[in-house]
Amino acid sequence: MLSEYWFKENRKDDIWLVDFYAPWCGHCKKLEPIWNEVGLEMKSIGSPVKVGKMDATSYSSIASEFGVRGYPTIKLLKGDLAYNYRGPRTKDDIIEFAHRVSGALIRPLPSQQMFEHMQKRHRVFFVYIGGESPLKEKYIDAASELIVYTYFFSASEEVVPAYVTLKEMPAVLVFKDETYFVYDEYEDGDLSSWINRERFQNYLTMDGFLLYELGDTGKLVAIAVIDEKNTSVEHTRLKSIIQEVARDYRDQFHRDFQFGHMDGNDYINTLLMDELKVPTVVVLNTSNQQYFLLDRQIKNAEDMVQFINNILDGTVDAQGGDSILQRLKRIVFDAKSTVVSIFRSSPLMGCFLFGLPLGVISIMCYGIYTADADGGYIEERYEVSKSEPDGPEPAGESQEPPEPGAGASLLPAPQEPKDVLEKKKD
Repeated sequence: MLSEYWFKENRKDDIWLVDFYAPWCGHCKKLEPIWNEVGLEMKSIGSPVKVGKMDATSYSSIASEFGVRGYPTIKLLKGDLAYNYRGPRTKDDIIEFAHRVSGALIRPLPSQQMFEHMQKRHRVFFVYIGGESPLKEKYIDAASELIVYTYFFSASEEVVPAYVTLKEMPAVLVFKDETYFVYDEYEDGDLSSWINRERFQNYLTMDGFLLYELGDTGKLVAIAVIDEKNTSVEHTRLKSIIQEVARDYRDQFHRDFQFGHMDGNDYINTLLMDELKVPTVVVLNTSNQQYFLLDRQIKNAEDMVQFINNILDGTVDAQGGDSILQRLKRIVFDAKSTVVSIFRSSPLMGCFLFGLPLGVISIMCYGIYTADADGGYIEERYEVSKSEPDGPEPAGESQEPPEPGAGASLLPAPQEPKDVLEKKKD
């Protein structure tokens, strides 16, 4: 546990990997055993990175200084720089992030053997080939921003594999999917944007985290939603179709589309606020929450290509979005989903959380209603009592008997006792 004063005085002396947490945060508690494993692993391998955690609610000034907005937040602090970790919260992924960011921004590849070793170790990595140039400056700037996601290397032309052919030097290449692609400033635009788009393999096994990350690329995401435990032809066929399109039509679609498959429809249902049948194909625009569905079955790669082309030329209508109506729908859907999930996981807890407040509100409403009714009755009694005479009327005044039908009672008036009448005569 890090203290505020000590941390402020000493943090720049070392590289720190810090978990900013809140004591009441459920996700923080879930991360705690994983974080302990990260600390033990980093210490056992002799890593220069120090691992610690800090209660962001107690040391709010430090949390604010580093831009902590949610819990848990993992940051690697290196001198005056702070790198935010956004990957999966697993031990291996966190340790890889720490090694990648704590090392050199641009790692040199001095030999072909080292180059081949990096190819076996990393699924995607970028290489700058050449000497000093404006392109290298842009490469360094892009690396300083995107080092949290991928690796950056530099090499000479003699080090790269023989199958790599370059039309001009210097050059920036990405190695992935058992091949390589060269950055073209005129076709690909800004270097940082190109690296951000190309840091993913062309075909991915999708999950919620990856879909969130793909939102920064501006690409549409074509997904085969399947049940991986189901080995029927329909499930395997859709996956194969998406893989075929991703591989054979890369030059045609890779700037606009990312391809992959997802096991199960739970996350997609939450995203679409609808029940999606499995297996099926859906195309997501993760930047504005729109999606596209085909009204017929996809039988082969040609059907999928036609579907993609129809999306690009606007002949397929987009559903969903982030309009005000959709946002209101999202609020209602999230509330409903929360209630349903609570009752499914713990019916007794659901009854307590929702039944008790409803019971209290019902009692309050009943009390208010009955209080109003009793108040009206008392007020009516008070008005009636005011209208009655306070004492007997003077004897000299005579009262005429009320006429029948004028509110008089039909029963005979009670007669006074005889002894009382005699006393009056005396």
